[in-house]
Amino acid sequence: MTHLNLAGEWSLSDDSGDYTCVMHLPTDGITALHEAGLIVDPYWGRNEYDLRWICERDWTVTRHFDSSEIDLDLVLSEMDTVVTVRVNDQVVLEAENAFRTYRVPLSDVAKVGSNSISITFHSPVVTGGEKQAAHPFPLPISKNCPIPDGNMLRKPACDFGWDWNIALAPFGIYGTMAIEPSQAARIERLAITQEHAEGAVMLGVIVHTENHTGEVSATIAGQTVTGISQNGICALTAVIENPDLWWPADQGDQPLYDLTVTAGTARAHRRIGLRKMELVTETDEAGLGFKFRINGRDVFCKGANWIPADALPGQITEEKTRDLLQSAVDANMNMVRIWGGGRYEPTSFYDTCDELGLLVWQDFMFACNLYPSDNDYLDEVRAEIKDNVARMHHHACIAIWCGDNELIGALGWYDCSINDRDRYLVNYDRLNRAIETQLLETDPTAIWWPSSPSPGPMNFGDAWHDDGSGDMHFWSVWHEGRDFEHYRDVSPRFCSEFGFQSYPSMNAVRKFAGEADQNIAAPVLESHQKNEGGNARIAETMFRYFRWPKNFDDFVYMSQVQQGLAIKTAVTHWRSLKPRCMGTLIWQLNDTWPVCSWASLDHGGDWKLLHHMARDFYAPVLVTAVPQDGEFVLRAINDMPEACDVTVAVYGVDMTGALRELGAGGASVAENAVDVLTVSASDLRADEMLHYEWDVSDGTKGSDTFAPKPYKDYDLPAANLLYSVDGNVITITADTLALFVAVEADVPGRCDDNAFTLLPGQTKVVQFTPNNPDDKPDFTLRDLHSATYA
Repeated sequence: MTHLNLAGEWSLSDDSGDYTCVMHLPTDGITALHEAGLIVDPYWGRNEYDLRWICERDWTVTRHFDSSEIDLDLVLSEMDTVVTVRVNDQVVLEAENAFRTYRVPLSDVAKVGSNSISITFHSPVVTGGEKQAAHPFPLPISKNCPIPDGNMLRKPACDFGWDWNIALAPFGIYGTMAIEPSQAARIERLAITQEHAEGAVMLGVIVHTENHTGEVSATIAGQTVTGISQNGICALTAVIENPDLWWPADQGDQPLYDLTVTAGTARAHRRIGLRKMELVTETDEAGLGFKFRINGRDVFCKGANWIPADALPGQITEEKTRDLLQSAVDANMNMVRIWGGGRYEPTSFYDTCDELGLLVWQDFMFACNLYPSDNDYLDEVRAEIKDNVARMHHHACIAIWCGDNELIGALGWYDCSINDRDRYLVNYDRLNRAIETQLLETDPTAIWWPSSPSPGPMNFGDAWHDDGSGDMHFWSVWHEGRDFEHYRDVSPRFCSEFGFQSYPSMNAVRKFAGEADQNIAAPVLESHQKNEGGNARIAETMFRYFRWPKNFDDFVYMSQVQQGLAIKTAVTHWRSLKPRCMGTLIWQLNDTWPVCSWASLDHGGDWKLLHHMARDFYAPVLVTAVPQDGEFVLRAINDMPEACDVTVAVYGVDMTGALRELGAGGASVAENAVDVLTVSASDLRADEMLHYEWDVSDGTKGSDTFAPKPYKDYDLPAANLLYSVDGNVITITADTLALFVAVEADVPGRCDDNAFTLLPGQTKVVQFTPNNPDDKPDFTLRDLHSATYA
């Protein structure tokens, strides 16, 4: 029987015949054109603007396949986006949804022997414009998108540009491409549920089959249960006694059970983590709480927002994606939010999150735009949701399904929706209800949240400034240019977006800019800053807190220092409010290309200083200084499953690094934040910062330094950093107080610590691991004094 994988070499050409090359699917067309030498590197310099013509053309890929029969199906997924598929010159499919899977019978067109297949990718610019013109009322697209009308198509919103993304609107195929026998038995879907009781889990498996009548079996945890498929459905139940429960990172282990389902010759495999997931939204004196309860335990969610791993899907690999997710766990994160302007990730993504203990907040793919709600569009949405929820719902990592990103706010961003809010609110509600209804029809046990941010179901209030209910996006510090201390003015229940920009590290800058363009006002640098006014905001903030950097490399370093300080201020304060606040998700984890952005990881996966700092401020046990009413309250937070004892010593540290003890204390810390001791701000001298160190009963330690005044107000002496290198091990000492000490390598790789404080008499050993073991890096060290003091 014929079963062919169509991945591999195809021929690509544009509608004019000007461009022809090989395209190795699955990939995107821009990657194929670049690999063939027909276009320049899209990420270098300002090349982006000279390549936008690509998305204005139609492109076709062709190949042949041989078959010994004609009763065949063509299976395609993640076709991007508006496509016409022909087999032997006959149209077999017209599709327009990059998020769907299609199965097309070929018996009327296939033949024994050689068959031709072609897939035409129609211009998203042309098709989107036609749909916009035909719509009965205007649906503006976000100002972040320089390529118009992407909201009319079911394609990743950020492909049309974003305030961190290149705008190229790529085309291609990124998923399945196969020819399968039509009459072969197959398992179309497994609908999996869990019911938890004391000492046991009842696992329900509804098996949807095609071309199979008879016995169906499921094997898990050493037992096999069987049933009979009737009308293509068989319901099976397995009871697992004394189960090993799945936990998020730092809460326990991540055991996964292998589930194998057999129906005739068809077989399906899933890895199942047994856990009870709850979203707890209880009304209290402040409003509506928002927290996740897992296996009966309330878990503080620490993490970041996830955007596509690369702007060009052909550049995404499982290995690169896993490295990014591993970095999240290595920085003590336990959740990622898959943002609604990207794509539903492949199954391997969720498998990795299951293995690593990373909870997933899953948006549906709608972000910041006004979208249609006509019947044809909603039919596409329903099909997309059914496909993806059915594929993904069994993963232990899935914590919540969210209707969209910021569509409620978008109602107030466009003149047409401001002036005719009723029409656009109803339009939004139709879309949102269709999403919810299809989700719960596909998985009745799913946890649903209508939008992010949202004060709660049927509440269309301002969740950007009202911190009492639901989840919050807090952007006043970045977009309004407020002081970092403004983070302390809000007390969110769960902050699912907040961020501050920095420049990418120098290794990333060198991917797109030569030495002549390494200036924040250079056109090349400005073209890699997609947020309007972003460079000015970075510079303005730097003037507020620091002395001006000496050169461009120092500016890059300082931008990352202040990014880390901004996010540290937010996270440490909001963690100190536990249990009122039960989650913080930084915007954002990763970058899609080398660009100025809010990411904590550079494009390619290297850690910015923020990510190193996140590992510290997301530590399971943390002590933070909370300034209030002329005092510094030293507050301890414990996110571990068990209570612990914490002892704290507090000092004033002057600019030479001399310590003067101010107090000490201890406390037992369980699930809520606990005040350990209080120091009067007047106890600090004018030339001192607050330094504190803590010990935890489990043997871990920590320390931090808090500056009550802007750093520019302190007269730091030269730290005179001395270091020696032995292979990839750097040993560092300092003469005086050295703040934000950073080790930079001129090759890609990772330090095991960075952006740390070094006191005189201390020795710090840093291990650098290059991505390429054969690389021999040169190292540069920076600290606050060397970067900003003459």
